[in-house]
Amino acid sequence: MQVVESIIFFIIAGLCEIGGDTLYGFGFVKVLNIWFGVFEAIILFLYGIIPTLQPANFGRVYAAYGGIFIVMSLLWGWQVDKITPDKFDIVGGLISLIGVSIIMYWPRS
Repeated sequence: MQVVESIIFFIIAGLCEIGGDTLYGFGFVKVLNIWFGVFEAIILFLYGIIPTLQPANFGRVYAAYGGIFIVMSLLWGWQVDKITPDKFDIVGGLISLIGVSIIMYWPRS
């Protein structure tokens, strides 16, 4: 169950980071609405807290999150920006997920 919980925390953190950055880029800069900036700051604040809920030590979590961020960025670009990942994006994303799996979930003695 810890693995599922850990993956959920990674996904929520990724959505907070990418979503907060997108809000900043779209709302605060283009629309110039202060409430977009406030909402963006809250989301990015949550992004900073969510990784601390992981069951592993923070250094390991932060290293593994880099791989999760790669894949989530590709998925965000595909679904939100309508930029289809090519085969090199997919292979690179899979390699990063293998790295995440080894760093976070490989049994240790």
